[in-house]
Amino acid sequence: MSKVQANCLLLLAAAFWGFGNVAQKTVLDHLEPLSAVGMRCLIAGLMAAPLTMVERGGKCGPGYWMSLIKVSILFSISIIIQQVSYLDTSVTNASFLVSTATVMTPLAAWFLVGERPTAIGGLAAAMTLAGVLLLSGGLTASFSQGDLAAILSAACYALWMVELGRHMQTHGAPVATAAAQFLGAAVITLPLGVLRAIYRWPPSAMQARNSPCSASSPPGPPSASRRSLNASRPPAMPQ
Repeated sequence: MSKVQANCLLLLAAAFWGFGNVAQKTVLDHLEPLSAVGMRCLIAGLMAAPLTMVERGGKCGPGYWMSLIKVSILFSISIIIQQVSYLDTSVTNASFLVSTATVMTPLAAWFLVGERPTAIGGLAAAMTLAGVLLLSGGLTASFSQGDLAAILSAACYALWMVELGRHMQTHGAPVATAAAQFLGAAVITLPLGVLRAIYRWPPSAMQARNSPCSASSPPGPPSASRRSLNASRPPAMPQ
């Protein structure tokens, strides 16, 4: 594969990734973050698994399984934190802040692998950082918890991309690696999502308002508005 083809495929993958941000936000109206991640990764893993039968060029040499486990764990952590960030921030903020992984990845590759960033890569990283500052309103603006979670997710994605690149250069088999990542994330998140749905704690404010106990007022003296309402009513006529 040529460098131009690889860049075009990366651009196409980024487009698919961006189109899915709105769905990741709206799905939280129906599912917990862990359940949403689990269902998403399970579907993707089941779709990618049959393609591993026709894949060629994989090298299951020494350290293959340990490297694959490391890549899968980093991917699971990154995608879970990203999904949680949508609970407390907008789609625009989350998608843009997660994209700061493009700034962090060259730095992570420099420190972990010794791969120095190029001038073009440094310029792109600087432009991305400037966009983040403009999006957040400057250095004086306060980030929400969702924004901070998105930045943490970007840092995890940066580590994941470095480890994924190292794994692919050594062992190959991109389809098998993708299927293993998705299925591994599903195995981790689906049981946790079920447990959270069964033993949900602490209860949300919406649940507290809809609970039967909240429908009845607590015992105690009547409020001032209730006393004024009772005083305005005419006395009942004797029979």
